[in-house]
Amino acid sequence: MKSSLPKVLHPACGRPLVYYPVRAALAAGAERIVVVVNSDTRAGIEAALSNALPDVSVSYAVQKVPRGTGDAVRAGLEGLVTEAGERILILSGDTPLVEGSDLEPLVHALSSGDVLSFLAFFPDNPTGYGRVLRDESGKPTAIVEQRDLKTPERLRLGEVNAGMYAADAAHLRRALSGLSADNAQGEYYLTDVVRDLGKSGAVSALRVSEDAARGVNHRGELAAAEEVMFARIRQRWAREGVSIVGRPLIDETVVLGADVQIEDGVRLRGKTRIGARTRLDVGTVIDDSIFGEDGWVKPYTVARDSIVGDAVQIGPFAHLRPGSQLDAEVHVGNFVETKSTHMRRGAKANHLAYLGDGDVGEKANVGAGTIFCNYDGFRKSRTIIGARAFIGSDSQLVAPVTIGEDAYVATGTTVTSDVPAGALAVGRVRQENKLGYVERLRNKLRAAVPAKKS
Repeated sequence: MKSSLPKVLHPACGRPLVYYPVRAALAAGAERIVVVVNSDTRAGIEAALSNALPDVSVSYAVQKVPRGTGDAVRAGLEGLVTEAGERILILSGDTPLVEGSDLEPLVHALSSGDVLSFLAFFPDNPTGYGRVLRDESGKPTAIVEQRDLKTPERLRLGEVNAGMYAADAAHLRRALSGLSADNAQGEYYLTDVVRDLGKSGAVSALRVSEDAARGVNHRGELAAAEEVMFARIRQRWAREGVSIVGRPLIDETVVLGADVQIEDGVRLRGKTRIGARTRLDVGTVIDDSIFGEDGWVKPYTVARDSIVGDAVQIGPFAHLRPGSQLDAEVHVGNFVETKSTHMRRGAKANHLAYLGDGDVGEKANVGAGTIFCNYDGFRKSRTIIGARAFIGSDSQLVAPVTIGEDAYVATGTTVTSDVPAGALAVGRVRQENKLGYVERLRNKLRAAVPAKKS
């Protein structure tokens, strides 16, 4: 991945890669989860899975020296007490597209007498994958890694190992104890247990789709996997009654209500929740925010860490910064920015305003060009506007300041002290009209042009 971040912690659709195979294992019926890590990655992986799966108990095993997949499985089994007949499911941490339904046949195969089953597929280009060898009867006898194929006949084999296994615990432990590192890599290959257990004829290879088996080894493959995941998410929500136009990108963590409408170019991330019948228009970007029902979010609105009530209209080109709270029926219009501000029911700021560190009362109106002057270079102060107050266009409210209920602030006023309830605040330069002045000014300017040129 060419990154300081461990591969399995790279995000895909809002979750770390390692989350997805763990989720798939749980969906397939796994009762205990062991994640094999090294000492450098354990803390990050443990924190990520604890955050993503807070109600799931996950154990961790440390592979002190990376000596191959077989050694990793041995490390995972060391602290795991198993009873007779228990089955072990083995997955890779970098396979985000696998689902529980892909793994269920593996587990069921053990119920029919197999001691090991694994998934295989036929990619368009098998280069780099371990090949599945079969005997004349079609039974899998071995998996041979790319570097150890050696003969042209084996290199032409098209069936490859997907790296996902189910095994009887006792047979698996015995096979692992006999692994050798006599190969091109000098590692203990998990694939060698297929040769060992295949001698008994009790091994099966089950077909899986290439998508489900797709691993991630670089960022191009991560992007390709996300394309599939985003498409799956769109289809899932469409089946749940969400109308989707184009290819919006919706994280796996997002929750949508019935009859939500999502247009092309929308990006929904994190713990975002969208209430029923709310419309998200083109280009909207929402992170970790809660939106109520029956709202209309107009094009190119951005929201982060905000709470929005029912029947709210926002945008276009509005920006809700962290700490914004918009109660029901609030209107926030084009090029309005809010930050740590509570707009109470029915309040409006329809154009070109900055509302930072404020509290705007019910049905108050904030005119175009108004700004809350909330920062003096050292500290943030609050602006409080009472219910039904009217703030004229191009006003500057210098915090800390309070505008009382039903008060008016005249257009162009700079407010530096509190305005009582029901009062009118006016703070502007008195207008003066100089009759006939323009003609005298033009003559003066015209006379000055030749002098300048000479």
